[in-house]
Amino acid sequence: MAGARRPLKNAHAEAEQFRRRALLGFVVVTVCLLGLAGWYFKLQVVDHTEYATRSVANSIKLRPVVPARGSIFDRNGKLLAENVPAFRLDVLPDKAGESKQLIAGLKGIFELSDEDIRRFEATRKATRGFRPITLKLRVTEEEMARFAVDRWQFPGVELEPYLTRRYPYGDLFGHVIGYVGRIDDKDLEAMGEGFAALTHTGKSGLERYYEESLRGRIGYEKVETNVEGRALRTVGRVPAQAGHDLRLSVDADLQYAMTQAFGELEGSAVALDPRSGEVLAMVSLPSYDPNLFVNGISHADFK
Repeated sequence: MAGARRPLKNAHAEAEQFRRRALLGFVVVTVCLLGLAGWYFKLQVVDHTEYATRSVANSIKLRPVVPARGSIFDRNGKLLAENVPAFRLDVLPDKAGESKQLIAGLKGIFELSDEDIRRFEATRKATRGFRPITLKLRVTEEEMARFAVDRWQFPGVELEPYLTRRYPYGDLFGHVIGYVGRIDDKDLEAMGEGFAALTHTGKSGLERYYEESLRGRIGYEKVETNVEGRALRTVGRVPAQAGHDLRLSVDADLQYAMTQAFGELEGSAVALDPRSGEVLAMVSLPSYDPNLFVNGISHADFK
C-alpha cells in the first residue's frame, strides 16, 4: 500500500509571508530609530538651555563671606579687642557621608569635645546639605599636620581660615568690653537666618551693646565646585563690609592703675572727667578673662 503523499508547499505564499514579516520588522525598527532620534534632538536642541542651566546650578554654590569684626581701642589708640587669624574645621554634609562614621574618623585627628559634636549634629539637622557646618574652632598646628596626611579619606571636610576675637588686656577690661561667644539657636532666632554664616556674636558688655555696628555686613561668593564639593574657582562676588571700629573714652593706663590700687580687695570704682563727664576708667573686682569665653569655656575654667 502506497504511503500518503505530503502536500506540496506553496513557494510563492511563503515568499510573500516572509516579505511581509521583513517589511513589518523594518517599519518597527525605523519607528524606534525615529523616536530615539527625536528624543536626542529634543535633549540636545530643544531642552539644551534648560539642562545647561541645571548643570551650572548644580556646580555653582553661594558661599557666605564673613566680615571682619570692628576693633575696640582706648582713648589713646591702644588695642583692647582685636581679630587674629585662626583655622576652623568645616564639614559639607552632602559630601561628607554618614555622621557617626565621620565623627569617629575625625576624632582620631582632632580633639573634639562633646559640645562640639552636639552643636554640629543640631546644626546639621537644621541646615541644607550644601552649606558648610563648623565642627571645631581654633584648630591647632599639630591637628592640621595630622589632617594633611589623611585628608584624602574625608571628602567634604575642609580647614578654613577665619578671624577669631582676642582681648590683649585679659581681665583688665572684662566687665567693660564683655566678650563675643559662639552663636546659639537663641541668637540665630533673634538675628535671622541670614546670619547663619557667623560663628560669634556679642554676648555681654560693649561687644553686645554695639553688636550691629561691630559686626559689619556679610558678603557672598559664587563658587564653582567639583563633585567632592571642593572650590574650583570664584565666578562672582558681593564683598563683605567690615564692622566699624569703636574708640572708647577709657584710658588703659588709668584702668590698670586703678585696678592695682585695689590690691586683693573686691569692689568697684569709676573715674570720670569732670569737664566732659567721660568715663576714664571703670573697675569691678573680681573680674574675668573674656578670652576664655570666645570659643566656649570649659567646666574647669568656669569654676
